[in-house]
Amino acid sequence: MYITCLDLEGVLVPEIWIAFSEETHINELRLTTRDIPDYDVLMKKRIDILKEHKLSLKDIQNTIEKIEPMEGAKEFLDELRSICQVIILSDTFTQFAAPLMKKLGMPTIFCNILNIDKNNMIYDYTLRQENGKFHAIKAFQSIGYKTIAAGDSFNDLEMIKQSEAGFLFRPPKHIAQEYSQFPAFTEYAQLLDAIKKQIFQ
Repeated sequence: MYITCLDLEGVLVPEIWIAFSEETHINELRLTTRDIPDYDVLMKKRIDILKEHKLSLKDIQNTIEKIEPMEGAKEFLDELRSICQVIILSDTFTQFAAPLMKKLGMPTIFCNILNIDKNNMIYDYTLRQENGKFHAIKAFQSIGYKTIAAGDSFNDLEMIKQSEAGFLFRPPKHIAQEYSQFPAFTEYAQLLDAIKKQIFQ
């Protein structure tokens, strides 16, 4: 029995922080886990920038409302869910993910939560668990599932390494080159074929 675990941003939907960067013209907000592997360092930097520019959660949510899944993402997800269980493992936040999940057909997602003050400003965040993607994979395996994982960034590598099969999907060149032991795909049809081969071999 297989569970396929997918990253969200960069795999199924565009990067939220990059979209918000473009909306606000704040270039520093373009940085993601593709650029800064340490998630805590990255998030503290983002929160400091939001404070400096007096940007609230609602400002980010207004941008998220305009984001659409990547072309072909929902169809890929629908077909994948017809052959195995699928869980999205993401370092995003419940306050960001909800409208995107509706557009993707309400798949299951495990993610984190933002800490918001009375003025709707983000002052911190709470991780579901440290290294949560890796531990989710280990937990699924501990109850008898085999796992397949796909992602695009540094924070996906531990779940990819731990899984019975792991793939990179549209990773930046430096990650694809450094982790060339994992097949890297650019099209959903390629990723779907690779997952099917693993499940039905």
